Amino acid sequence: MANFFNDNQDLQFLFDHLDLAELARIQEEDTRNGDADYVPADEADMVDNYRRILEIAGQVAGETVAPNAEQVDAEGNTLNDDGTVTLHPLVRENLDRMAQADLMGFTLPREFGGLNCPNVVYTMATEMVSRADASFMNMFGLQGIAETINAFANEEIKAEVLPRFASGEVTGAMVLTEPDAGSDLQAIRLRAEQNDRGEWVLNGVKRFITNGCGEILLTLARSEPEISDGRGLSLFISERSEKVKVRHLENKLGIHGSPTCELVYEDTPALLIGERQRGLITYVMALMNGARVGIAAQSLGIAEAAFRLARTYAHTREQFGVPIERFPAVAEMVTDMRIAIEAARALTYETSRVCDHENNNLRILETKTDIAKDEKKRRKQLSRAFKRRNAMLTPMSKYYCSEMCNRVADTGIQVLGGSGYMKDYAAERHLRDARITNIYEGTSQLQVLAAIRGVTSGVFETYATELEQVDYDDAKLAELKQKLVDGKATLTEAITFTKTRTSTYVDLSARRLVDGAITIIIGHLLLGQGTRCDRKKLVARRFIDTRLAVLACDCQQVFSGDMLPVEEYERLAGPVPVVE
Repeated sequence: MANFFNDNQDLQFLFDHLDLAELARIQEEDTRNGDADYVPADEADMVDNYRRILEIAGQVAGETVAPNAEQVDAEGNTLNDDGTVTLHPLVRENLDRMAQADLMGFTLPREFGGLNCPNVVYTMATEMVSRADASFMNMFGLQGIAETINAFANEEIKAEVLPRFASGEVTGAMVLTEPDAGSDLQAIRLRAEQNDRGEWVLNGVKRFITNGCGEILLTLARSEPEISDGRGLSLFISERSEKVKVRHLENKLGIHGSPTCELVYEDTPALLIGERQRGLITYVMALMNGARVGIAAQSLGIAEAAFRLARTYAHTREQFGVPIERFPAVAEMVTDMRIAIEAARALTYETSRVCDHENNNLRILETKTDIAKDEKKRRKQLSRAFKRRNAMLTPMSKYYCSEMCNRVADTGIQVLGGSGYMKDYAAERHLRDARITNIYEGTSQLQVLAAIRGVTSGVFETYATELEQVDYDDAKLAELKQKLVDGKATLTEAITFTKTRTSTYVDLSARRLVDGAITIIIGHLLLGQGTRCDRKKLVARRFIDTRLAVLACDCQQVFSGDMLPVEEYERLAGPVPVVE
């Protein structure tokens, strides 16, 4: 029987390599509930519980979700005349099976029926589900909506809604984008108004809403009409009803099992989440950070599926009397697919681990009243450090993994050749599904602009210096570490150079600088893995040697000061095409 956790050696390696015991101890501190059906006895029991949960998730992904994926992709969901959506029966089967396995409240506290897992474990589950069917991840992976409700809603809302999420009774949607407000969320115009009884109602249109037909809608709306920017936005929760209709289901390139909806609100009853005017600045930014790590995990899952298909095909397909994997060009493609996935996985799980430490540290600060003065000061300093690091690592992970996913899925088709272009194989579906990952939840270009702040402000420098403190007994690992130290020095020079130029030049150079910083970070992470596995030493060597060569070229381009794409845009891009 297929199990997407047990058959993935790298996932299991990382499960053992990451310090989940320390994470579990902090995760469980002051969160145990005596009424829960199960409470771990100690750290070892907690980690064993995480493993058992992932084995169950891997089994559901392998035995139910994956076999349903092809038919769901071919047939999609149905928009009804009354503005509701009927999910494909196999999508509903997937949801029911997840609910039966108690996997729909992954990170929620036990008091609401959740599993109280750290985000790094949830990220592993999300990757496995995405490998099975990337489109279904967009339902399973929206558990961040429940996390947002738990973090910011009042106790009454939490008690009413969260047990329904944990049981699988409801799914949710984060309703942000509008026809004229895509990446620029400050331009949102959907109105939130109070009626004569002081009750909130919503009016307007939202577009490109993933799972917009879900039962619970978290909607960003303008509650302060006199304030035109993000300070005028608040976050609201509403239930699916006849007051909010799906006007249109998007006809998409990929992820066909995930309904992407255009919603029309007409005096839709809603409740305020948290405080007015903090909808975008505080709540949605927290929600989107979690969602971006989720897309990184989705990208990993798609890439893993594409790689496995290509690896098997290269091994079994013979040409000129030998398997095609014997040809150097194919061997290099397959090898680099695998290394790219493991590199991206290292970055994503490190990001998730840091996110968990940030969230738990904040929880302790907010809930414990007996913290000693010195300890409180220390935790506040930690909180600031974690926040800065996550503000850099989260967009890095989303950017790097989604771009990697598209490359790997495209290479997968190339390995299969003409067969990969045909619908007889899932390779073309993986490429179609991959293409959205570097668009939604913020395009790659926006992720780079978010990450460059940390790269140029000293956050990267501090982090890389910490990673450099590790000493390696193995001579090869020590040699590779020195290459990373030298690469960071070159990158630092390039960063310093951009600071002498205009802000436009920093933006133009941002991708190259962020790519270089990611290379240094992942290189150190892979070296750490190499201390526990001889094969990982080879992975680290291949990654560092190939990526540092790219870093050197990128830095040379930065040092050139070339701004032609900006300064001569009209001449280089040519005239705007005339539509006849």
